[in-house]
Amino acid sequence: MQTQGQVRSANLAAALACLRDGGPRSRARLATDTGLTKATVSSLVTELVERGLVAEGAVHRPGSVGRPGTLVGLAGGVCGIGVEVNVDYLAVLALDLAGQVRWESRTALDVPGLRPVEVLARASALVSEARANQAAAAVGVTVAVPGGVQGSVVRTAPNLPGWVGTDVAAGLAGLGLPVTVGNDADLSALAEVSAGPHAGVPDLVYLTGEVGVGGGVVTGGQLLRGSTGLGGEVGHLALTPGDAPCGCGRRGCWETVVGLGALLRAAADPDDPLRDPGRDLEDRLGEVVARARAGDARTLEALAGIGTGLGVGAAVLVALFDPAVVVLGGYFAVVGEFLLDPLRAALAARVEDADRVALSTLGFTAAVRGGAHVALQPVFDNPTIVPLEASA
Repeated sequence: MQTQGQVRSANLAAALACLRDGGPRSRARLATDTGLTKATVSSLVTELVERGLVAEGAVHRPGSVGRPGTLVGLAGGVCGIGVEVNVDYLAVLALDLAGQVRWESRTALDVPGLRPVEVLARASALVSEARANQAAAAVGVTVAVPGGVQGSVVRTAPNLPGWVGTDVAAGLAGLGLPVTVGNDADLSALAEVSAGPHAGVPDLVYLTGEVGVGGGVVTGGQLLRGSTGLGGEVGHLALTPGDAPCGCGRRGCWETVVGLGALLRAAADPDDPLRDPGRDLEDRLGEVVARARAGDARTLEALAGIGTGLGVGAAVLVALFDPAVVVLGGYFAVVGEFLLDPLRAALAARVEDADRVALSTLGFTAAVRGGAHVALQPVFDNPTIVPLEASA
């Protein structure tokens, strides 16, 4: 039997979830949607305001009869912080309950050239900077890494082999915040179903392209993690007849055909600035797009090859999971205008409904956004973890 405090906490969570899923509404509408009495909802809203989780907004006049109601909606009193450690950059983003970005930073960084402890020290400094430069109180941190994770320990990382065995949460313990760790593609998939044009889609496959290729699968509204939490390493499926060496130690992996390295090798000579890892990735991709739009034959051929390779692999994933949409993120989204036609052609030759492919609108923020959403989830589960003085 639930205690009075547990019932109260559950009701607060129900009200908060209703505002998250349906947007701002009057107290009367909130009572109707949650099935709670108006008096109970009024009390809940007062407490949520005191905790900095909701705020009162515009006056709502649904008609000419009756008193107008004041809309209440999610507020910016607390935030979750997402961190992404990738091969060539480190990113941090703070997101509040209302989905507003409070602070963000992305820094070019040669992660393989540094020890994990050094990278985590830099990440910790960026998180501290994020907390110092905006008013929302941080409730947690989620770190995205390009590899398989069990608990908070990196278990597989083909493109960051020095990170295998690293306890990421332990490395950020000095922040004094709860720290969780996840695969970058998994967290990106969660971001896609939490915000933007694909919010609420119950069956989705997310593919991200960086140095490696990762995948996140949402089925029935739940992230598919696998028996040990290491699912989604689609970049290392043997989907091609090629024998190019992969960072995982094997040959012929899918990412050797469609990863960023494959594109840059096909599009540019070794001394071309496009191949300079010290140059910002977005700048290099901008140059790829500029050359393609100018009609450069080598660039267009390279992009067409990536698109075809993506279509071959995507066909396998569509056959396995039958998603409503396959979302292309990471570098795939940046150059996506040149990938979609060859991708859909390759997909149509293998499965029905080749029009289920879309480009992510989240850019390189998908993983940190997903991480921030995960960091905020405990607040939605139990709003009482946020102290009443959070709004002060």
